[in-house]
Amino acid sequence: MIPGPTPVPEKVLQALSKHPIGHRSKEFQDLVESTTKNLQWLHQTQNDVLTITGSGTAAMEAGIINTLSKGDKVICGENGKFGERWIKVAKEFGLEVIKIDSEWGTPLNPEEFKKVLEEDKQKEIKAVILTHSETSTGVVNDLETISSYIRSHSRALSIIDCVTSIGACNVPVDEWELDIVASGSQKGYMIPPGLSFISMSQKAWEASEKSNLPKFYLNLKSYRKSLLSNSNPYTPAVNLVFALDEALKMMREEGLDKIFLRHNKHKLAMSNAIKALNLELFADEKYLSPSITAIKTGEMDAEEFRKTIKNKFDILLAGGQDHLKGKIFRVGHLGYINDRDIISVISAISTTLLEIGKITAQQAGEALVVASRYLEGK
Repeated sequence: MIPGPTPVPEKVLQALSKHPIGHRSKEFQDLVESTTKNLQWLHQTQNDVLTITGSGTAAMEAGIINTLSKGDKVICGENGKFGERWIKVAKEFGLEVIKIDSEWGTPLNPEEFKKVLEEDKQKEIKAVILTHSETSTGVVNDLETISSYIRSHSRALSIIDCVTSIGACNVPVDEWELDIVASGSQKGYMIPPGLSFISMSQKAWEASEKSNLPKFYLNLKSYRKSLLSNSNPYTPAVNLVFALDEALKMMREEGLDKIFLRHNKHKLAMSNAIKALNLELFADEKYLSPSITAIKTGEMDAEEFRKTIKNKFDILLAGGQDHLKGKIFRVGHLGYINDRDIISVISAISTTLLEIGKITAQQAGEALVVASRYLEGK
């Protein structure tokens, strides 16, 4: 029950275990054609969606280095570990960073983006880089509103980390006119780590013609050219593509609306059960991520709590990062997660709290009743 790697369905594991085939074969080209169409369906876009052998960070770096040049001015949103990472990446490539931040656990304020973008009369800002679902804190940022302000600027590109939001909540790439959207395989895609995906708009491709940052393996023009023949410029992770094909077919069978409803239901069940247990949510309740719930532990050591649950129930929870280590734990509920998993983890948390004298048996029972109501849609 961590936010990645997430559980892998049996059918996907079986696909993963197939004997590899040649990545220049007709069979593999058919596979790439199938996965590309379904990736566009998942992203709700007609844009190119490219597959890179690498983690979500590879896709985000690719989005930055393929569209920007040294010295370019960019806005970076930072309200958690991953927003912080994109600032480091941008500075590593010599970009001039304007930071818009908020306290970890609170969402980025869209009006701050609007203000900075409107003040840019010379159109010097070339991109806005931010994380949609901030995995480190359990906050989902208001991407729809922020993206509308980026569009109003007309010059700036949107470069968005959707690693824990694609496949968990609605990210209509074309409707919101998002330029660059990056994600990773071990999250909502329900397959092991090793693949990343990047959606590129026409505006992003036009910007790529002017980019002077160094790139070779992550040169997206090579991937786009190869995709014309349903191929890949370099040796891809063939078996992960087998797995991807099966996972995307499962997702398509479930349907986007049902996928989003399921994730929202699990978010509500988890967050409301946590409140019934007298624990405090770390994230602003109006902006809870559908992928992960972060929970404060107060005086209780979160690392010891996680260790107890792992040893007693064989359930792995995520810890806090950086200054939040020992202060929060995080429950992942994205990808191949069902109602039984939610009830199991709430039961484990409740039982552990009961045994250490933090709650009563009545509160433990109430948490499960509350969760069940949300799981039933009541």
